Amino acid sequence: MNDIILLGTKGGPAIRQGGALPTASLLRLCGRTILIDCAIGAARSAVEAGVGLLEIDDIFITHLHSDHVLELGPLIYTAWTTGLQRQITVYGPPGIAEYWQGFMASMAFDYKIRLADEGRPPLLDLIKIETYAEGFVMQDDTLSVAALRVDHPPVTDCFALRFKGAGATVVFSSDTCYFPPLGAFANGADVLVHEAMLTDGVEALIKRTPGASRLREHLYASHTRAEDVGRIATAAGVGHLVLNHLLPADDPNFSERDWHAAIQPTWDGPLTVGRDGLCIPLS
Repeated sequence: MNDIILLGTKGGPAIRQGGALPTASLLRLCGRTILIDCAIGAARSAVEAGVGLLEIDDIFITHLHSDHVLELGPLIYTAWTTGLQRQITVYGPPGIAEYWQGFMASMAFDYKIRLADEGRPPLLDLIKIETYAEGFVMQDDTLSVAALRVDHPPVTDCFALRFKGAGATVVFSSDTCYFPPLGAFANGADVLVHEAMLTDGVEALIKRTPGASRLREHLYASHTRAEDVGRIATAAGVGHLVLNHLLPADDPNFSERDWHAAIQPTWDGPLTVGRDGLCIPLS
């Protein structure tokens, strides 16, 4: 089965009662289960989607903002306490090794006890950390992965990822402002999963947030308006556009209809507005 499962589709780190969770996605391709980003709630969302933590083969982190990496250590550790026996490779930007070392240092008490008391294999031997930059990330007989540095100030090490294998190509934009080179990077992809910002929704958010002038500056400098997402998808000639990392994701005054209306002037192909738990088959 080749598919994408959106585990969390909300932009930003906040969580609200009944609302969407921050960003995490699963890609099942070439017989592998790949986790892309790991926000809070990712472990539970994967299990609720019918994917056990022990099924995860590889993890890719696009950048080190908390809403993309906060549950990386806890998810891996929970897999280990559930019975992990094989290697998982974690691919991440510069700083990913320091994150992992710091997490394991924070778990030193529990880790020592479980090694001695439960006879588990050392987790440090099971997790391989690979730091990547723009360009080639990995390739084997079935799957290749490439990275493109995107524009997400103030973070400089933030990367879109292109996965190719089993006759399918899937691109994840990561967090980025409108970045035309992404159109060339995603050229011909079967699916482009791109972050998206609904301007009216963002303005409504800012109006109800005291002292939000800095927030407005950040959002418009670092994220992509819906109509510009359509421009990227059209330039790339992708087969299917999926909106993810939605801003806003949990405002009841804005619906899927608003997203379609914002995208329609610049994209006339297949469009899916992401929601938590949504499975998108790859033909």
